[in-house]
Amino acid sequence: MSAPNMSDAYRNAIGDAGAALITHIGLVDETDTEIAGGDPAYARQAVTWVASDNGIIRPNADLTFNVPAATTVAGWRGWTALTEGTDRGGPDITNEVYANQGTYKLLAALSGVDHANPV
Repeated sequence: MSAPNMSDAYRNAIGDAGAALITHIGLVDETDTEIAGGDPAYARQAVTWVASDNGIIRPNADLTFNVPAATTVAGWRGWTALTEGTDRGGPDITNEVYANQGTYKLLAALSGVDHANPV
C-alpha cells in the first residue's frame, strides 16, 4: 500500500497542532535519559515553532543548553513542560561527548519534526 497523498493544508494543520503539544526541548544521553546537573545547571529550553511548512515544524531560533562534564548528548526530545511533563519524543543525533562543562547549540535550521510523511 502506498502512502496517502495528503494536501499541504492538511499537513500544515497537523504540524501546527503538533507544535502546540511541545513547549520545551530537552537533551538526552546515549541511554535516552534526560541530561541533568552541571554548573551552570542544565535545563530544558522553551521553544516557539515557526508555522508548519509542508508538515514540518522547526524552532524559531537556535537553543543553547548547558551540558555537565562527563556527559554525552545523543538526542533531543520535545516536552510539555519545563520540568516533569510528557516526553513527546524526538530524534537521536550523532553523539557529542563533553569531557568538561560546556554548551550545546541546537540549530533551528537543522532541527524539526516532520508530519509530512504519513504511512
